[in-house]
Amino acid sequence: QVPVAESGGGVVQAGGSLRLSCAVSSSPTRAFTIYAVAWFRQAPGKDREFVAVISGDGGLTTYADSVRDRFTISRENVRDSTVYLQMNNLKLEDTAVYYCAGRDGPTTTQDWQFPFWGQGTQVTVSS
Repeated sequence: QVPVAESGGGVVQAGGSLRLSCAVSSSPTRAFTIYAVAWFRQAPGKDREFVAVISGDGGLTTYADSVRDRFTISRENVRDSTVYLQMNNLKLEDTAVYYCAGRDGPTTTQDWQFPFWGQGTQVTVSS
């Protein structure tokens, strides 16, 4: 099991910005750069949905259509082994619990292919 921990959620007005962070624990034998990391979200009464994913070296990213051009996923592989989700121009429909997930392998948008999950962080967008 690889510990994953999200932070940075909160309450923000529509049109505002938030940055979420995801710390993925690595070890001398399992480097942070082997893990593709994704963000998913789940709104009340809805299924969990894919938001964005980034490859281990940071060279490949994929976004859901609903967040493309507003959200940016990035990662810091040297300093602190963290993946970020910069969320701009937030909308009411972005309100959800956001989850970070990791996998040892290539990027994918399918949640069932990620074995390592954080506990989630709440993002609430108000009008």
